[in-house]
Amino acid sequence: MRIIAMYILECANQTYYVGSTRDLRKRLEEHKSGCGANYTRKHLPVKLVFYEEFNRVDKAYYRECQVKNWSSKKKIALINSDKSSLKLLSKGRERNEG
Repeated sequence: MRIIAMYILECANQTYYVGSTRDLRKRLEEHKSGCGANYTRKHLPVKLVFYEEFNRVDKAYYRECQVKNWSSKKKIALINSDKSSLKLLSKGRERNEG
């Protein structure tokens, strides 16, 4: 069984890129070399700040889509494993576009 990763990269402009892949090491090298996504190519350098592993592609892709729609604050809470902030931000008590 192959592991699929949902990952978050921090770009040089302090924005976050969310993706998923079957080979995280290879995909990270693609992003770092400028051969990854168009967005990361324009905002190099990038660094891996978070990833989760899944055993099914559909689960990883669902999680990628979910996290892509989150605010920057909520992504940062996930990256920092800040469960209380994640819960607060999930309830919509604090909103921040990003």
